[in-house]
Amino acid sequence: MQGSGWIGAAVALLVVALAATHAQAQDFRTATVATVRIGGTATVGGTVIPFKEVTLTAQIPGRVEFIAGSEGDRVAKGAIVVAINDDEIQAQRRAAQAEIFNAETALRNAQVQYSRELYSPRVNSMSGMPGMGMPNLFDQMFTRPMSELAGRSYTGLERQADLYAQGAGVNQARNQITRARANLATLDAKLNDAKLTAPFDGVIVEKLSEVGDTVQPGMPLIKFAHTEYLRIIADVPVRLVAGLSKGMFVPARLDAGGREVQAKVAQIFPMADRQRHTVKVKFDLPKGTPGGPGMYVEVTIPDRSVPMRDVPAVPESALIWRGSLPSIFILKDGQPSLRVVRVGYPLDNGAVSVLSGLRGGEQVIVDPPANLISGGR
Repeated sequence: MQGSGWIGAAVALLVVALAATHAQAQDFRTATVATVRIGGTATVGGTVIPFKEVTLTAQIPGRVEFIAGSEGDRVAKGAIVVAINDDEIQAQRRAAQAEIFNAETALRNAQVQYSRELYSPRVNSMSGMPGMGMPNLFDQMFTRPMSELAGRSYTGLERQADLYAQGAGVNQARNQITRARANLATLDAKLNDAKLTAPFDGVIVEKLSEVGDTVQPGMPLIKFAHTEYLRIIADVPVRLVAGLSKGMFVPARLDAGGREVQAKVAQIFPMADRQRHTVKVKFDLPKGTPGGPGMYVEVTIPDRSVPMRDVPAVPESALIWRGSLPSIFILKDGQPSLRVVRVGYPLDNGAVSVLSGLRGGEQVIVDPPANLISGGR
């Protein structure tokens, strides 16, 4: 009697468990596996690059006396990134300013001499000609007129020549000022070149020099990049470029966690590489994409040479990741059953294509509980 009671109790518990499992199965949200028609695709490897990147090079010879930071440090637009010692240029600038002061003094003197010649001609000066041993007045009144009558001198021409000479002196003084100011502007430009500023808000990605290094014009000092926005650069085979157009979106899988994002075609280079027969294409990544420059990424590009085919599609919320492979719970005979699948790429309306592991018409569980196991137990 006691054995019969224990068996009856066990049967009763089993019935209750089956009823609870059945009730649990009825509470699942499910979706029917749809079938979508997609074309052929090809995967191309690429590299994440900054949105903008520049290499700051030395413009003058000298010694590096300041660097804004190390790799990873941010620098605001207009801030000094690298400074080169400019003591020699400062000394040359002071000398150039002195040349300007001297040239301005010479100009004022030339203008005074021109005004003197204009209002008090030298040919009319009482002491302008000694006068053949006669008094100056007799010389001005008789000797000069007689000289003009004899054709030996011409007072008007002499006065014109004197005015021209004084005017030429004024012009030469002005030219000296212009040359001195141009020299000063050249030195000011060199002073600006001694301090390399950030052309945009960015990050130091590589230091190529240190404080104390002696540099020459053209030597690279810092690699500077704008990394708030990232891009992908990829060498795309020529046959695949026809399937791309500027502004279209394509799936991209990043090496950081295998995350998939939609990348926008930003630029298609106009010429193919003659050796590799590929075309460089740049893709813009969404803001906030994890990772950084230099990271590997795979881009899926439409391949018109591959025919269209039908593949299953399920809501992305039906996917679960337990380990490194994606899985999906399906309802089989009213019970959840875990199935490993091979995921394709995102589709419209939050769906994702499944390359293998499912067929159209099956029921999948949407948003499965975290503790759900195959068979419901």
